[in-house]
Amino acid sequence: MNPTFFKIIAIIPGIVVLQNALLFVLQPSKVVADLGMPLLDGIGRSTQLADLGAFFVFSAALIIYGVIQSKSACLRAVALLLGLAAGLRVLAWAAHGADLATTLIVAETVLVVWLVASAAYMDKLVQGEENK
Repeated sequence: MNPTFFKIIAIIPGIVVLQNALLFVLQPSKVVADLGMPLLDGIGRSTQLADLGAFFVFSAALIIYGVIQSKSACLRAVALLLGLAAGLRVLAWAAHGADLATTLIVAETVLVVWLVASAAYMDKLVQGEENK
């Protein structure tokens, strides 16, 4: 596969996550509704937007940086973060009576697989460049 084409494919999750990050700044009521929650009031809103916004900004930045700099560890770090989020959603359902967030769990799992596969392919590309 052409390395440029691969980078375009690999960066797609970063763009998707960046879109959510921007929505936390520009349209917070829309993005939290998409995540199945109301927009909180007072200090709760500050915490909700800051913590979730940081999650998305950090994830997007790490994916984009990792793809541009060919740092597969960055992609794996975001995959771990998203995998933990999916796992904790299941725990919230199983242990604390939350609704099972199937759509979000599936989306996070797809992104985890995408990022891990991209990281593995990136390692092969980098290794191939080093052997030249």
